[in-house]
Amino acid sequence: MRFIVDQQVEDIELPENLKLNTFLQEFHSDCKHPECNFGFYGFAFGQSPFPVPKLVQEALIKNAHKGEYAAVPGIPELRQAISKYNKHYFSMDIDPQRIYVGPGTKELIFNLLEILHGTVILPTPAWLGYLPQIRFLKKNYHMLPTRANRKISPSDLRKLALRLHDRQKILILNNPHNPTGLLYDMLELEEIADVCREQSITVISDEIYAQTTYDFSKFVSMGKIYPEGTFVTNGLSKSHAAGGYRLGYVIFPQHAVDLKAQFKKILATEYTAVSTPIQNAAVAGFEISNDLNEYFDVTRNIHKIMGDYTYHALTAIEGVKATKPEATFYLLADFNTFAPELQKSKITTSQRLSESLIVHPYHTAIVGGDSLVLERTDYSARIAYVDYDGAQVYENYLNQKPKTTSDRLEFVKSNAPKIVAGIKMIEKFFEQLKQDAVRDLKTKKDSLSVPG
Repeated sequence: MRFIVDQQVEDIELPENLKLNTFLQEFHSDCKHPECNFGFYGFAFGQSPFPVPKLVQEALIKNAHKGEYAAVPGIPELRQAISKYNKHYFSMDIDPQRIYVGPGTKELIFNLLEILHGTVILPTPAWLGYLPQIRFLKKNYHMLPTRANRKISPSDLRKLALRLHDRQKILILNNPHNPTGLLYDMLELEEIADVCREQSITVISDEIYAQTTYDFSKFVSMGKIYPEGTFVTNGLSKSHAAGGYRLGYVIFPQHAVDLKAQFKKILATEYTAVSTPIQNAAVAGFEISNDLNEYFDVTRNIHKIMGDYTYHALTAIEGVKATKPEATFYLLADFNTFAPELQKSKITTSQRLSESLIVHPYHTAIVGGDSLVLERTDYSARIAYVDYDGAQVYENYLNQKPKTTSDRLEFVKSNAPKIVAGIKMIEKFFEQLKQDAVRDLKTKKDSLSVPG
């Protein structure tokens, strides 16, 4: 496959996640009620709550003195460790020369979009970070709305690709998926790969949540299915709860020799290399060990317990639908059943829904559908179920692992009371909305029945 280079740079608008942060701070500071002091029920921010694995912390301390510049693609020890990590966990035999290290997968995806010429295909709903990057680089792009199952339809992908006349088309595939928590299985990936081969579509496969897959045996990398046309990105932020370390990597497709030289030039120009102490700490994070295996096992089990509770509690609210997460720490809640009542209350967009939920007395933060590249009038929202003390919950899980359904329910109630209370606030909001609609209807009927 031939890769075509493109470099366009323009002024960037404020990313959606920063807009959201500013919005929440403003609404919180404006609240005059004493109950506001606790903050809000945090379903908005997607950050793993657990501590960074101790072996990674210790490696960072041990290597803190290393102040020299590292090689642009990454230190050899780290690229070798990532290669072994991918072979062990993802059954991919990757030459370390195909691996480039960067300051987070977000930056690496940006770098790939910088150099790859062509139209970007963005399935929706999508992580809120993709579209700002695409717009910043002034890339041509087309949305690919997913169907009811919230996954890419191969036939829809083919139809869209046939309409695009660029020599190269770039599909952003996020698996496991943020914001739905869904996972593509091997057959689904193979069907997508068939279309990509047929239509010469390059894939950027964002697999940052791979290790959070609840049943890890079900995860398959697109790099294994479509190795000649897939760039795989992954890193420390979600699996190792180390978003602040800003350490990600990209695996290049087979035979992309010329493109690697272009990529290295961009990295060297933009940031020289990733922090040397961080890279050395990451070596420990990508080494195979019993401690790391236990960490992955415990954290993904806790995510699953919290995800199952959140899914069942939300869908128990009459009229609410949701995706059932198979990975990550998100699900997509669908509140569109309440569209008539929301519109009558002058809540005409998903942004207004977010604003209405954050104010007193609800104090509940969500990410609305417009931030997820859905229509502004789509009343869907991403729910992140991580509002708890990760260090304490991790310890409590080890001390007494919940085995039964009732054990898991009690585990959530004891360890994540803000998740429980936040979902009750969402229920309270929609109950009040329905009551207001009934009251308004009664008032209108009464006014019409009064003699003139």
